[in-house]
Amino acid sequence: MNSLVIGGLVAVWLVFGYRWYGGRIARRLIGPDDSRVVPSRSRADGVDFQATRTPVLFGHHFSSIAGAGPIVGPLLGVLYFGWAAALGWIALGSVLMGAVHDYVALMASVRSGGVSIGEIAQSTLGGRARLILSVFLWCTLVMVVAVFGVITAQTLVKEPSIVIPTFGLIAVAALFGAGVLRPGRPLLPFTPLALAALAGLVWLGVRLPVVLPPEVFGIPAQTFWFWILMVYCVLASTLPVWLLLQPRDYLSTWILSLGIGGGVLGLIALHPALEAPAFTGFRSPTQGPLWPMLCVMIACGAISGFHSLVAGGTTSKQISRESDGLRIGFGAMILEAGLAALVVLIAAGALTWDAGASPAAGSLQQLMDPAGGGPIVAFATGFSRLTDALPLLGASVGLFFGILMINAFVITTLDTSTRLARFVLQELVRGAPVLGNRWGATLITVLAAGWLGASDSYHRIWPVFGASNQLVAALSLLVVSSWLVGLHKPRAATLVPALFMLATTIGALGWQIAGFLRDGEGLLAGIAAGLIAMALFLAWEARWLLSRNGKPARGPRGASPA
Repeated sequence: MNSLVIGGLVAVWLVFGYRWYGGRIARRLIGPDDSRVVPSRSRADGVDFQATRTPVLFGHHFSSIAGAGPIVGPLLGVLYFGWAAALGWIALGSVLMGAVHDYVALMASVRSGGVSIGEIAQSTLGGRARLILSVFLWCTLVMVVAVFGVITAQTLVKEPSIVIPTFGLIAVAALFGAGVLRPGRPLLPFTPLALAALAGLVWLGVRLPVVLPPEVFGIPAQTFWFWILMVYCVLASTLPVWLLLQPRDYLSTWILSLGIGGGVLGLIALHPALEAPAFTGFRSPTQGPLWPMLCVMIACGAISGFHSLVAGGTTSKQISRESDGLRIGFGAMILEAGLAALVVLIAAGALTWDAGASPAAGSLQQLMDPAGGGPIVAFATGFSRLTDALPLLGASVGLFFGILMINAFVITTLDTSTRLARFVLQELVRGAPVLGNRWGATLITVLAAGWLGASDSYHRIWPVFGASNQLVAALSLLVVSSWLVGLHKPRAATLVPALFMLATTIGALGWQIAGFLRDGEGLLAGIAAGLIAMALFLAWEARWLLSRNGKPARGPRGASPA
């Protein structure tokens, strides 16, 4: 099967999904009204609430939700279930579930004063639901900060040539924010200059790789980088959004856009046949059944609960008018699905397939093994094979750019998650002396993440993160469904995906519990069982959504459904 034909069909579907289904969701469920005063203007503080131009905010939102998710998940999907299964879930999940989830979560937050999904649960599902959901969201975000910090630190050690570009991007972004965004200067004349500076940093990084000794100040080099990143998180998540968050994410999106463009051009030039099987069966010997495990494995490319945290956290506080919501919320998810589809085609076509006991060097199986480099190296290798078909790039440039592309987005997700965790904690404690201010909430978050990451304690609970992330999606969809009912809007477009993701998450956790018990992992089995109990409790609190009139018998405890 020709990869170019398959890619073209998926692209047409995604564009159709955005234009038709996205427009329908906007008209029937939201009804954007630019005469409404959005939180970025009504609560403007120059730190978190800041009205932002659409291209810049799209860059922030897209780079924050992307990270490594739409790359790692699709690679695993092809490896364990086949390219057709992976593409099918990406195409259907992104349009019918993921993009709806992101867009409605964004607009629910905008209409609620820019608060998080956990806080919206207070007025829709009641105080108990808010407390449980908010604590769960904060713990999830702390886990993200810890793991992404470790991943970034590992990359800085293994690829010392990206140290200068990674940290140089921060300096360029700060200059761009202070010199262009803050005074409101036009983007077009200055964006090429900033990108040229980034290209110079890449050139410098290749020639001057920053190689640390095995130990720095008595600690391993990886741990040193990790704590540098934690300090960065404290600063980046408390500084005004216009100084670092907005410009860095805007410029990072250009990096990924150039990467996607290069990948598409390489696909057109090389148009490799898809060597991987289209479908490997309904059950993987190691990963379990196709459903629910594929839906947990491929999250960010189809639907991810983390997206609702970004939408209802940083993005809702910066949107300058309601009509921008569709382009940012729905559109960014569609673009991410396009990236995930490109990764599937790279895995199935640009990389060779070798299902033998000892896979050949350079095959998908060999590269995905930790000894072969893992998912990041697998993606960069496949990407380089596409760019090798382009005369001005070549394989070596593609390999380096592929790794740089992932790292730029991982560090973006890292500090955005810190800021989101700070929002959730501040809303949860509501003005407490220490935790109620942004510095106290940030320090507690970073210290908790630092302990998990530096002690490797996250390894013990990381296996349940995938299901936890999809549980966030299910619960967010329940919250926005109840919010829609309060507005007397149709709820089927969000409630059906909520029920599907709730069943998917409970099914995945149940399958994992059986495996944990078989392996003697009592702690993981207990955590997974606790997540199921929480999911069932919150579903019970929202059971009135299934009634014919969509109204609770006595209203959510402590609040009305509206």
